[in-house]
Amino acid sequence: MTDPSRGGLKSPELSEATAGPTQLLLPFVPYAAISIVHVAFVFIGNPLAGPTKLLLMPLLAVAILWASAGVRPWPGKALSLLLLGVLFSWLGDGSSAFFPMFADEVPMMLACFGIAHVFYVLLMWRGRGLARGGFPKWALGYVAAYALLVSLLVPHTGDLTVPVLFYGALLVATAAFAARCGGLIAWGGFWFLASDAILSFRIFTPDAMPDWTSGAVMLTYTLGQGLIAYGVVRALATRAN
Repeated sequence: MTDPSRGGLKSPELSEATAGPTQLLLPFVPYAAISIVHVAFVFIGNPLAGPTKLLLMPLLAVAILWASAGVRPWPGKALSLLLLGVLFSWLGDGSSAFFPMFADEVPMMLACFGIAHVFYVLLMWRGRGLARGGFPKWALGYVAAYALLVSLLVPHTGDLTVPVLFYGALLVATAAFAARCGGLIAWGGFWFLASDAILSFRIFTPDAMPDWTSGAVMLTYTLGQGLIAYGVVRALATRAN
């Protein structure tokens, strides 16, 4: 293993037997650092919140590739699904910048994040070594959460009612399948759901949401995405050991 202090850039070996939690976390430090900076900018209303937001998912993708480089056999299929989820999350993050031809960014944002959730569900459903069993009983709470969110939002969604219903179902599916994986991945699914729930109310009932909830959206979002990505890489590394 190359010593990072001597200029080496080789990924740490991800076998749980030879690498501790610190080495597993190292590739995610840049993502965590920019997440903290971005969330702080959102809370204080700094204009740099926009540019830093577009750095989040690329840094998370780099972290995933770096951290998983030492896994043998390399779990290409699972990591491809994870990276596709991150890619479409990035497109959703920057929907107004990436799709300026649309006057309203919400439909494209929903579409991109909807596709991202499809990849996450496929990953957690089909990824070997991720699921720890069936759905835990407490995951039924996500069904109740979906029913509550729909009942509160639908009166305000107008022409976007059908996309919102479909997107909400995908979001809850991600959280439920994450619950099957337990641990960090389950918490990631929970915080991702919390983020989109807050965002939904900010989009469709803006007068009822105080300004600080914009920061809450990104705090829970960056936490959720980071926990899912790190949890998946760690689980795949443990499986390979």
